[in-house]
Amino acid sequence: MEMRNLFYNEMMEPLAARLRPQTLDEIVGQQHLIGPGKVLRKMVENDRIPSMVFWGPPGVGKTTLASVIARTTKASFINFSAVTSGIKEIKEVMKRAEDDAQMGERTIVFVDEIHRFNKAQQDAFLPFVEKGSIILIGATTENPSFEVNGALLSRCKVFVLKQLTADDIVLLLKRALNDERAFGGKKIHIEDKDLYFIANFSNGDARAALSALEMIVLNGEEKNDEIFIDSELIEDITSKKSFLYDKKGEEHYNIISALHKSMRNSDPDASVYWLARMLEAGEDPLYVARRVIRFASEDIGLADPRAMQIAVAAYEACHYIGMPECTDSLAEAVIYMAVAPKSNSIDVAYGTAKADALNMLDEPVPLVIRNAPTALMKDLGYGKGYQYAHDSEDKLTNMKCLPESLQDREYYSPNEQGLERQIKERLKQIKQWKKDHS
Repeated sequence: MEMRNLFYNEMMEPLAARLRPQTLDEIVGQQHLIGPGKVLRKMVENDRIPSMVFWGPPGVGKTTLASVIARTTKASFINFSAVTSGIKEIKEVMKRAEDDAQMGERTIVFVDEIHRFNKAQQDAFLPFVEKGSIILIGATTENPSFEVNGALLSRCKVFVLKQLTADDIVLLLKRALNDERAFGGKKIHIEDKDLYFIANFSNGDARAALSALEMIVLNGEEKNDEIFIDSELIEDITSKKSFLYDKKGEEHYNIISALHKSMRNSDPDASVYWLARMLEAGEDPLYVARRVIRFASEDIGLADPRAMQIAVAAYEACHYIGMPECTDSLAEAVIYMAVAPKSNSIDVAYGTAKADALNMLDEPVPLVIRNAPTALMKDLGYGKGYQYAHDSEDKLTNMKCLPESLQDREYYSPNEQGLERQIKERLKQIKQWKKDHS
């Protein structure tokens, strides 16, 4: 420890660590929680802190907020890692916290990435949260409804932290440029448009923005204790954008949902944007293509049967040529889906039929449409009265094909969009013919 004090230089710490806020007023963003008069700020100011879970994307200040709360409330602060902490370590720390609680000292236990703790590890916190021995603050990028044990979650207040805006990030970057803790008082020349470029690059992640700024400043042109930064340098350092996209996490499902709903809303611009967000972040193009095939049936159906053909062709193109060549094939399919006429009649028909099928699994097949490969089956009436539609002039018969108890069911009801307008008219003619020949 002595050697560290002698040689350690604060400037060796990452910029984000050197500028970590010390008070609520220094925190950028999250004003819906810590702005004047807001609920979390009141809790902190009144020193009435419950156990809680901070849910939000990376780099929005979950750890920072927890440490500020601990400092403001004068509580001990213990930082747990989901990677290195086992049940034994949890119980040891909980025992110390319980002893401190008996002496009137409070302990805030911060668990970053609490979703990575397994059920047994999460359960180890539960009795101490219930007794009030600790104040648990968990942080997660995943939906706590799915990733945190119900018993533990029910004893915590969930606060949703929002992604930082470009303006939030620029404010943070300007603070860094003028803070003595950042670059030692050097004058740094950088234009606002370049700060916004860094902000957009960071995708709402304050830590990523500060890390990028630090790298940019360290590589800037220095003259007489002044540093000059140009756009070319920034573009070189930020040439590989890091997208907020976890192929196994919630954002994966958020973005595929955004694509599906944009196509359903007949918005080709939004559709191709969400497609690009997935593909450029490394999503498997075959996964996207499978979703487009599903969309073609679920949301377009017989209003435009070509949609299915185009979706399947896009899947085959992705299979044959892969990334990045297949991007245009998928874009073509996605834009076609967006502008095609919409009908969910197929999806509704199957869903209604499925409900009947599950509730009436024992309904017998009508004898008239059963095969009769043996003499015994013929004697039992299998296939008796069967009418071969091709033998009639109109290619129609009045034969009943549904089970007796479902004779009046109508599952498919076409709408007026695209080709379904013609199908609807045809179906009307069929039903009238059957009524006339019943």
